[in-house]
Amino acid sequence: MSPTSDLLATALAQSGFHPRLSQQRRLYEAAKAAIHQQRLGAGSKLPSSRDLARDLGIARNTVIAAFEQLAAEGYVITSKGSGTYVADLQAHSASMRGVGSAPQGRTASRTAPDVRLSRRGQELTSYAAGPQFEIQPFAPGDPDFSSFPFKLWQRLQNRVWREARNDLLDYGQSGGHLPLRQAITEYLRISRSVKVEVEQVIITAGTQQSLDLCAQLLADAGDTAWVEDPCYWGARRVFQARELKLRPITVDSDGMALSDKDLATKPRLIYVTPSHQYPTGAVMSLARRRELLEVAVRKDAWILEDDYDSEFRYTGRPLAALQGLDNDDRVLYMGTFSKVLYPGIKVGYLVVPPALIPAFRSALYDLQRPGQLTVQATLTDFITYGHFTTHVRKIRQTYGARRELLRRMLARALPASVTISKEESGLHLVVELPDSVDDVALAQRAAALDISVKALSTYYLKPQVRRGLLVGYAYCTPEQITDYGRQLGAIIAAEVQA
Repeated sequence: MSPTSDLLATALAQSGFHPRLSQQRRLYEAAKAAIHQQRLGAGSKLPSSRDLARDLGIARNTVIAAFEQLAAEGYVITSKGSGTYVADLQAHSASMRGVGSAPQGRTASRTAPDVRLSRRGQELTSYAAGPQFEIQPFAPGDPDFSSFPFKLWQRLQNRVWREARNDLLDYGQSGGHLPLRQAITEYLRISRSVKVEVEQVIITAGTQQSLDLCAQLLADAGDTAWVEDPCYWGARRVFQARELKLRPITVDSDGMALSDKDLATKPRLIYVTPSHQYPTGAVMSLARRRELLEVAVRKDAWILEDDYDSEFRYTGRPLAALQGLDNDDRVLYMGTFSKVLYPGIKVGYLVVPPALIPAFRSALYDLQRPGQLTVQATLTDFITYGHFTTHVRKIRQTYGARRELLRRMLARALPASVTISKEESGLHLVVELPDSVDDVALAQRAAALDISVKALSTYYLKPQVRRGLLVGYAYCTPEQITDYGRQLGAIIAAEVQA
């Protein structure tokens, strides 16, 4: 057996290969590794296919196929009548770089890739939101998707797949599955007083994608976006990624409060959560809504209305949408099924003014390739057969009871200087703290006990902030609320009274 055959036989005997890897692929991998490691140096002659097959005890065709693969990728050179030789990979690399080859027997040094992020990338990754918002007791904004009717959903989904419809396997070019858009249109007209025709509804992958489409299509880099202060972090991230200038607008008990200085600026986009401001819970008054619509017309701006949790109002009917008051087509209205069903469904909707329909449909297809039509078809059946209404009614009752339990548990421990929000909607409470209390440090103390509350001050863009904690209650059992509520109340009381 030749030295080369012996080297390859030793490599093939090693146990590092996947058990289902073919003999041809094993020989190819073994030879390639030997060449990279320079155990087979440049110019080395390989045994003939007949000799190597005999030495290794494999079929000659297997050897020929491996040699052909090595030759096709430039590892070996075959000269008719002369044989097969290992190619000089270092010389080839050096010629590509325009420099001399590395000395024989030495491996050329490799330059580490430049991993510096762009300026935008550095800004966006400076705050890693994911770990901050993972599911834990009292995490704000998280629904209890463990109560989702999985078996019912599976039956509906299986029925969609059994229909074997080819049209549901495409990306979808018309803004989403038509029956789902029809169901959403009817739902929004009845429950949210939205003025909408089915052509205006665009199915997206959720609020983030809806916001991103709006930012890309309606604003240029450097344009100004008015945002609530405090503001939903996800909206801020989208606008920053599109290089918009953010102007924080103060939020009080009546919602976004425009000052004379604010009105002296010219926004391109205005982002609001008027029915349940995130994170304070304030409801925008009718006077403020009318003022905002007038300002949008006067300044030729677009209002982005994020109606993220309108289903969770525990007393009375859901509030009417701002879009329902719009007579000038300045409002783009968006909602999501992630809160009411489960986060991973990644289905939301965007209602655009009639003049924007072609642009948004085209951009959704060209930029996102939406797809997921089988999920949309399943969701359509879930809504049209009445399961959605039943599910919302059930979890609304559950969350309302948990909200009252959490409020009672905290109220028992908190001193008079601490107040708890009284809004009867949403998925979290706001515990407002005295200005002297460091809410960030307080949230970190709670995290040490696996209690995931959020500091209200971190949602502000301007330095003048309110102190408080956002405490979620949806993704908590009554037992957890009782236990963790007692612990959190003790932590807050100890800090305030220190």
